[in-house]
Amino acid sequence: MREKLENRLHMRPLTTDDTAQYNALLRYAFQVTDSELASLGWNQKEMERSKKPVLKKTESFGYFDGEKLASQISIYPMKVNLFGQMYRMGGVTGVATYPEYAGRGLMSSLVKQALSSMREKRQSVSMLVPYMIPFYRKKGWEIVSDKMTYTIKDTQLPKRRKVSGMVERVTIDNEDLRIVHNAFTRMRHGALLRNDLEWEEYWRWEADDVLVAVYYDANEEPKGYVVYYIANDVFRIKELVTINQEARHGLWNYISAHYSMIEKVVGTNYTNEPMAFLLEDSEIQEEIEPYIMARIVDFEEFIRRYPFDIISIYDDLHFVIDDPVMECNCGDFSLSWDKEGNTILERGGTKGELVRCDIQTLTAMFYGYKRPTYLKRVERLNAGDKAVRILEDIIPIEQPYFSDYF
Repeated sequence: MREKLENRLHMRPLTTDDTAQYNALLRYAFQVTDSELASLGWNQKEMERSKKPVLKKTESFGYFDGEKLASQISIYPMKVNLFGQMYRMGGVTGVATYPEYAGRGLMSSLVKQALSSMREKRQSVSMLVPYMIPFYRKKGWEIVSDKMTYTIKDTQLPKRRKVSGMVERVTIDNEDLRIVHNAFTRMRHGALLRNDLEWEEYWRWEADDVLVAVYYDANEEPKGYVVYYIANDVFRIKELVTINQEARHGLWNYISAHYSMIEKVVGTNYTNEPMAFLLEDSEIQEEIEPYIMARIVDFEEFIRRYPFDIISIYDDLHFVIDDPVMECNCGDFSLSWDKEGNTILERGGTKGELVRCDIQTLTAMFYGYKRPTYLKRVERLNAGDKAVRILEDIIPIEQPYFSDYF
């Protein structure tokens, strides 16, 4: 007689020895076929080799039925810029369960384990690209950034603007890309800091297909780049990053110079700001969809490092927080500041203007994705007028930018 499933199931960390099973579960869950891999120029062994470093560089957990992997989750150790403050971030990926094990709470247990591990490593925020938004909302994540896709006809391309520099096509491993993106990350709220691991993920499926052009100013300093490819008379922009307006004009000069080769330009914009306003002919097509989700992993750690904007020693707040997974975030917290502007957070404190909400709402608010006034209006934030005014004052005003996928 077979042993009961409940007795066979056990959780443990994954190692590189589990690469084949890890990869097989991903392929099954996301329906990646051999023919699709071949169309990308990959085969099964190449994909397994590509994923082996993932298991080396991430922290991964799995539920096993005996020796068979049944469910899994991985966490990338990353850093993200939140209003000029670099936060340690746990990037969640590789989330999958075989259907015969669904509904048994395996993924809920893995998510809790992953979040506990992030907290131990002081990764006070977590981000992911969701395959099912309602599931992750139930686990405490919330949408914090959108992807805006735009289509510009060849007749609508910007007219040439005079710039002092020039554009040069380079290879994808050119160091100037990293120089530009590092500078961009440190000036752009919400952006991911890309080290070797992040760049590996960025190029994983497209390295052989894309082209890269860098804008250099009059001093031959790199100030922007565009990653793109041209197919079927369409100029497709994967990413357009600029440090200043001169670089933006220079790169659009370059894109517009392809007008005789293309019928339209299709690109993605992660700034939550419509492209139309920047174009002379603004009657372009734009579509918006939610892209990245985030959650505060450790409220105390997050708040103590948060770069508050306008603060006053007379404006105390009393938070009552609900978190569906992390008990450490639940309950009462008092937030205040001393005369030097240092943040004081007291667990269990009840002084100050009352603010009641869940961790999802707190995340969207402190990321700057949705303002306190709006969140109160849609009844996601339970707070009085004075509390909302204080929150409006102390939370910087800037939409988060996040263009990465992992």
